[in-house]
Amino acid sequence: MNFLRGVMGGQSAGPQHTEAETIQKLCDRVASSTLLDDRRNAVRALKSLSKKYRLEVGIQAMEHLIHVLQTDRSDSEIIGYALDTLYNIISNEEEEEVEENSTRQSEDLGSQFTEIFIKQQENVTLLLSLLEEFDFHVRWPGVKLLTSLLKQLGPQVQQIILVSPMGVSRLMDLLADSREVIRNDGVLLLQALTRSNGAIQKIVAFENAFERLLDIISEEGNSDGGIVVEDCLILLQNLLKNNNSNQNFFKEGSYIQRMKPWFEVGDENSGWSAQKVTNLHLMLQLVRVLVSPTNPPGATSSCQKAMFQCGLLQQLCTILMATGVPADILTETINTVSEVIRGCQVNQDYFASVNAPSNPPRPAIVVLLMSMVNERQPFVLRCAVLYCFQCFLYKNQKGQGEIVSTLLPSTIDATGNSVSAGQLLCGGLFSTDSLSNWCAAVALAHALQENATQKEQLLRVQLATSIGNPPVSLLQQCTNILSQGDKIDRRGSKIQTRVGLLMLLCTWLSNCPIAVTHFLHNSANVPFLTGQIAENLGEEEQLVQGLCALLLGISIYFNDNSLESYMKEKLKQLIEKRIGKENFIEKLGFISKHELYSRASQKPQPNFPSPEYMIFDHEFTKLVKELEGVITKAIYKSSEEDKKEEEVKKTLEQHDNIVTHYKNMIREQDLQLEELRQQVSTLKCQNEQLQTAVTQQVSQIQQHKDQYNLLKIQLGKDNQHQGSYSEGAQMNGIQPEEIGRLREEIEELKRNQELLQSQLTEKDSMIENLKSSQTSGTNEQSSAIVSARDSEQVAELKQELATLKSQLNSQSVEITKLQTEKQELLQKTEAFAKSVEVQGETETIIATKTTDVEGRLSALLQETKELKNEIKALSEERTAIKEQLDSSNSTIAILQTEKDKLELEITDSKKEQDDLLVLLADQDQKILSLKNKLKDLGHPVEEEDELESGDQEDEDDESEDPGKDLDHI
Repeated sequence: MNFLRGVMGGQSAGPQHTEAETIQKLCDRVASSTLLDDRRNAVRALKSLSKKYRLEVGIQAMEHLIHVLQTDRSDSEIIGYALDTLYNIISNEEEEEVEENSTRQSEDLGSQFTEIFIKQQENVTLLLSLLEEFDFHVRWPGVKLLTSLLKQLGPQVQQIILVSPMGVSRLMDLLADSREVIRNDGVLLLQALTRSNGAIQKIVAFENAFERLLDIISEEGNSDGGIVVEDCLILLQNLLKNNNSNQNFFKEGSYIQRMKPWFEVGDENSGWSAQKVTNLHLMLQLVRVLVSPTNPPGATSSCQKAMFQCGLLQQLCTILMATGVPADILTETINTVSEVIRGCQVNQDYFASVNAPSNPPRPAIVVLLMSMVNERQPFVLRCAVLYCFQCFLYKNQKGQGEIVSTLLPSTIDATGNSVSAGQLLCGGLFSTDSLSNWCAAVALAHALQENATQKEQLLRVQLATSIGNPPVSLLQQCTNILSQGDKIDRRGSKIQTRVGLLMLLCTWLSNCPIAVTHFLHNSANVPFLTGQIAENLGEEEQLVQGLCALLLGISIYFNDNSLESYMKEKLKQLIEKRIGKENFIEKLGFISKHELYSRASQKPQPNFPSPEYMIFDHEFTKLVKELEGVITKAIYKSSEEDKKEEEVKKTLEQHDNIVTHYKNMIREQDLQLEELRQQVSTLKCQNEQLQTAVTQQVSQIQQHKDQYNLLKIQLGKDNQHQGSYSEGAQMNGIQPEEIGRLREEIEELKRNQELLQSQLTEKDSMIENLKSSQTSGTNEQSSAIVSARDSEQVAELKQELATLKSQLNSQSVEITKLQTEKQELLQKTEAFAKSVEVQGETETIIATKTTDVEGRLSALLQETKELKNEIKALSEERTAIKEQLDSSNSTIAILQTEKDKLELEITDSKKEQDDLLVLLADQDQKILSLKNKLKDLGHPVEEEDELESGDQEDEDDESEDPGKDLDHI
């Protein structure tokens, strides 16, 4: 122990002991001591030596320290010493030597010891398990050691943690630790863990990292917080940048709404500490990560809408217009607002409505443009304003029209009290600052991007150059300044002004033949361009020559030959005589070969280290890439090829117009057929409902028939019972009036029966006629199917009518039987009254029997009345059935008319389709002949033409499908 005290106290133990021997003895004691206190003291001594004698301790003690971690987990103190020792060995942060060689050796030692430690993956797994210990002396050094391992060999350690069971989940628990030191170092650990590893980033995000980090930022005071907020923001950037899955999860989890309080900075000017500036800068960058132009368009659009809905965009615009904001924060805010509104119509409209808090209020766009054309503003700020203006006009034809309209004569404020965006752009375009010229030209070019209407409108702009001179057009003024070249003394780059004007003119004239005509109408323009291209100038002027060649090529390619002196062929001849085709193409290629061209083509944001690098615009590089090839082809084409190409274009346009016309016609016919199909389906539903109603009526008739049969059976039994008495006793009590009334009722029932019979006969004849008319129209398959269905329905109705007819016949037979029985009773009564004489005694007996018979007859009359009521009810039901049959017949007639209409429309549609097929076949034949002629002349036929013809054949096939569908109606 005295020896250990001497080592730890910095005293020499004697000349016979070197440091290596001391470390070796300590390692032996760690390996061989049975007492935990001895091992603990030895590890503590190694810890004290590990900073100064890093190499020796690392070589001799690492294996023993790992063994301690495996075997002595029950003692947190020795585990903490071992972890601290390993951290001192591996980490480079504690190195005090500042010489370059020493630092390099230190870094090499750290990576070598890290490689030795992670060679056995179980060591990293053991370290992860130790992090589950809540003891501060174990958990904190464990976090630091794992962080150091990740800094030394991040990808290898990341892969080990990724395959470890619950490895990432154990590290996520560090964010919930109540001890701020461990929580903060846990954030640093996760920073190193998530760097450049998408799989781990996804796992960490789904382990609720967003929620925990946002809570920490809120607890620390948002932008007013300390370095912990900065660390959390860096970790959030690691999780979201270039990770579309996490970005979508962040948006779907409504975490964008929680970013709004970050930017509630207020108007106080004294609260901008260095840490707050850093925090806000990271927060703005985090917003840009979510709406970056490099993200998928759908994800960017959804995030932009969410930022507008939660008020985040409004908060950013408040910072944009606030006073006292530091310059770097203002610049980054402008860039952030730019990408939040880029390509989103709702956000662009809101930004157009933002006003600066001035008196009188001015639009934010005007205030920003004033900064852009002001040469006293910082360069990065002017670049940010230009980017904001470009994003405001990106895919925003409404905004482009509003900017151009501020230059038109009808909208310019005559009082001069307010400055418009167009006036600021013109002022910057013609100022003596070359950077203002370039920015204004590029901004104005973006107002014309992919908008032919505004290109034509801008031709109306007139400028008053000086008092007493007539106004000139904006196009003429641009060419005048371009032709003056270096005659005007400007501040800044020599070629920047001319490059900006040439980019503006190229954008203006492309895809706008009217603007080309206006440009060529000035007789000085073409000689100036050819003169510039033909000269042999220095390397700096080669870019201007290339842009002049591009402008002249645009004037040829988009020329409509309306000016006789500057037709396509004459311009080509001029190029061949004055410049030479090969030389012209070589000068045109200078643009895409320029070193700054590829840099500008990478990102939409104009990010330049200094003003002299500000040469190309991102959108203009797209235009050059699109036009370079077609202009080269146009220069080498002969006049005959141009004429043939024009004819082919016109033929193809006519063909496309015809195809479009017939497509619209077929689309209308499809809509009409769909409506007719819906009508047919409605009529089918109605027919099914009527059939259901008829079925119910048939069942009711059957029930009434059964009731009638029961009454008939009961009446027959009563008649047999009454026949057992003597004829005189049965007939004596019948009154002649009752018998006459019964006869009249029976006659009335007969007449009703005959009437119903005649009506049924008429219906049978109508059904037969309808059936014959339906079966006659079986020429086409569709009408045959419809008539077959109708005939089946009519046959079913006829069968039901036949059933009703048989029921009526059976009832009439029963009524006839009753009539004959009553007639026989009447005859017997009359014969009995004439032949029998009444005597005294017999009269008493007969009187009693007569009274009995009269009672029975009265009961019989009552039953006869009930039977008459039943028959009356049946007749009413027959009437109702008759009405239903009439309505069914009318429905059948309506269906027949609709069927006839459908047949006529199908016939017309097929005729129109046949005409269309004939026309399309003729057009295809013409196109094929023209292609063959072009092939014979040696002109290559592009594959797009073949694809278009293939698409046309597909469309023709599709146009035949409706006719096929009609056959199944």
